[in-house]
Amino acid sequence: MGWAIALHGGAGDIPVSLPPEHRQPREEALRHCLQIGVDALQGKMHPLDVVELVVRELENIPHFNAGRGSVLTNKGTIEMEASIMDGRTKKCGAVSGLKTVVNAISLARLVMEKTPHIYLAFDGAEEFAKEQGVETVDPSHFITAENVERLHHAKEANIVQIDYSTQPLQNGTKKETSVVANGDSQLGTVGCVAVDSNGNLASATSTGGLVNKMVGRIGDSPIIGGGTYANELCAVSATGKGEAILRATVARDVAALMEFKGFSLMEAANCVVHERTPKGTVGLVAVSAAGEVATPYNTTGMFRACATEDGYSEVAIWSAS
Repeated sequence: MGWAIALHGGAGDIPVSLPPEHRQPREEALRHCLQIGVDALQGKMHPLDVVELVVRELENIPHFNAGRGSVLTNKGTIEMEASIMDGRTKKCGAVSGLKTVVNAISLARLVMEKTPHIYLAFDGAEEFAKEQGVETVDPSHFITAENVERLHHAKEANIVQIDYSTQPLQNGTKKETSVVANGDSQLGTVGCVAVDSNGNLASATSTGGLVNKMVGRIGDSPIIGGGTYANELCAVSATGKGEAILRATVARDVAALMEFKGFSLMEAANCVVHERTPKGTVGLVAVSAAGEVATPYNTTGMFRACATEDGYSEVAIWSAS
């Protein structure tokens, strides 16, 4: 048994031809955030604190679809969402519909620790943020030129862009043309899972949702058991097409296969991703209480990074093969 950490920056149809100027900043960001998490675990920080710390950093990096880099709704507004869960206690917190909160993941943790509830959304979540004194900014802070352009292209094509995928949906069917040819129109949900040397587990996920999504749409990231889950066996954070993740209860199913079928972490994660969800829809990062790591995906690629106490470390997008 030893500590382990894994994080992701989105899964989808990420073209292998993604230009270096778009690929390298994301790889460097993942490497930077991974080191933050490794340092924290080596410093004996609790996994719940570690996943919040790492996801906060990911939220502050505009290369990903969370926090500063959140994509825009069909009204040109921001609606951020996040959730966090502690494996040993199963305490959890979630938020949706945030427009001014700098770090949605920290507000989700406050919901977990400071309220009798699990989930707050929209005006209620914003009011709670003010009561708690968390950092807020004018919504214009999150509206970047890049995301305005992404929304413009999505509206022009009459599509809703799904996470990092370059295969948008139009009237319920896949369309072969991407919003932007170089693949950089897509940004990924972020997430982190961690376990310490005592087997304590935690998971956290944060997102801005979909490009051109309907106002009020809620995806998998704030849903406990959908995009985020942790118990005494494992911690899971999912990414990809939110509706597919929700239908398959992806994060909880990994834990359930371990709990009720006796699967290993790798067996459970691979089963959920490769056998129980449609191809091209899902990726996840997971760690077990024993310090194992799994990062399967059934999409073209997934921005991911992981490290374990025995010295293993990886930052990757596509498979080695």
